Formats: sequence, structure tokens, C-alpha cells
Amino acid sequence: MNLVYLHGFQSSPFSLKGQQLKHYCQIQCPEIRVHLPDLNLPPLIAIDMIQQLIEELDQVAFVGSSFGGFYATQLVAKYAVPAVLINPAVRPWHLFRDLFGIDQIPYWVGERWTLTEQHLNQLEQMVIPNANTAEKILVLLQQGDETLDYRDAQRYYSQPSHSSLILSDARGNHAMDDFEQKIPLILEFLTYSLK
Repeated sequence: MNLVYLHGFQSSPFSLKGQQLKHYCQIQCPEIRVHLPDLNLPPLIAIDMIQQLIEELDQVAFVGSSFGGFYATQLVAKYAVPAVLINPAVRPWHLFRDLFGIDQIPYWVGERWTLTEQHLNQLEQMVIPNANTAEKILVLLQQGDETLDYRDAQRYYSQPSHSSLILSDARGNHAMDDFEQKIPLILEFLTYSLK
């Protein structure tokens, strides 16, 4: 399996969850190759980079955290690859407008991009109305998420005709501090979904 970890907004390939996943697979599952692309790019460029990775690799699966979960959802719909989503952002354009307000956009994200109104519009245009191939998605939510309202993801991923498997913890936080304990479950789901 080629496991692609998609980090969240203003995170990096060196994020704690990405590194925990890579370390676990190196020790426990050396047959799984973990890829940690840097998504600190404008949305269309980031999506294009991930699509190129999918097309170059065999047996691809995703773990997407927050904003990375949004990207993973769009790619599952297009490529029918499995994914586990960690507190995924469902409508990031709304989130960014709420967080930064009209006064702070354009918002400097990093050396390689600045979030603009055009990027927010691109995100809104790329969204799929429901989680196609929802059976290939496992959603891990924590109700104590201080950044995103877990109920948005719960509604989106549990639509009657497109329902994903959702596991929701009563407490927790946006970072999902107990992520490392969930790695065996994540890998079991992805391995089974690739069959």
C-alpha cells in the first residue's frame, strides 16, 4: 500500500500525526510506504500534485487531517481510493472566511502561497455535494474539536444514500491527541478497503 498523509492548513509534512504514522509503518508494517507531500500551495496546485502522485503509484490510500480531509474527500470521489479522515473540514472556504474575516484576506499562509478570495472560490467550486463512494471513507471525529464543529462533518458524511463509517469520540480536540492509538484501526480499514 502507498499511504498518502494529507496534512491540515498551516501544517506540514513534519506534523506530529504524519510522523507518527510514518514511524508506526516503518516499525510495524514495512510493506506500507508512507508519503508526506507538502500541501502548502494554492488549492488547485496542491490537488494537481496529489493527483499526479495517485497516477504514479499503485494501491493508494489516504489519511487526511482537517483541510487535508477535504482534499482527500474530493480525491476519493474521483479515484475511488479509500481514505480515513481526521476531523475533516467540510466547507473550508466558510471556515477561512470566519477565521480571517474580509479584512485579513489575502492571508499570508507561507512562503509559497497567500490565501486569496479566488482560492476560496476555487475550493467552493471543487466540492462534491455528497461523499461519493462513501463506503471507502472512515471518518474519525472528536466532539471536543475547538476549530471545527464536528456536526458539520457528521451531517455531510452520513447522508442517507452516501453514508460513511463514522466514529465519534465524546471529547478530544482538533489535533486528535490520541491519533497514535488509532493507527492500527486506520490501517485495518484501509487494507480491507483496498481489497
